Amino acid sequence: MVDNVSAQVAQLLDPVIRDAGLWLETVRVVGAGKHTVVRVTVDLPSGPGGVDSTQLTDVSRAVSEVLDEHDPIRGAYTLEVSTPGATRELSEERHFSRAIGRKVAFKLSDGTKLTERISDVADGVITLEHDAGTIAVADVARAHVVIELNKAKGEN
Repeated sequence: MVDNVSAQVAQLLDPVIRDAGLWLETVRVVGAGKHTVVRVTVDLPSGPGGVDSTQLTDVSRAVSEVLDEHDPIRGAYTLEVSTPGATRELSEERHFSRAIGRKVAFKLSDGTKLTERISDVADGVITLEHDAGTIAVADVARAHVVIELNKAKGEN
């Protein structure tokens, strides 16, 4: 039943989040009764960059208003609206496009592992910087952004 509620909530929220210029990544309704949590994850639709705190605050208010108006959750609940974070698993072309310019650790379906910076993503193909080649999105078994704490500005 919770998955059905999550789907209903997602259907309600998708237009509001799109109007805010964002992408509805996931909706998860977990728990029951006074311990119910509604977790809404939003992101930019594509390309590099991030959701700033003003955008997140504004969309959180809009989400709360829609949930209050339509009341799809029984009883009290806690609403959490967030972004996927830098360490999320990359699995869709859109995810990879959000990582352009970032270093990504890949594990390919043939078992090959590599870590390279993404320069472009189009038509199901990830292009790597410095002539490192291309990877089909369909050939990626797992991938995530590598956090670079000491990267100097302008350094590739």
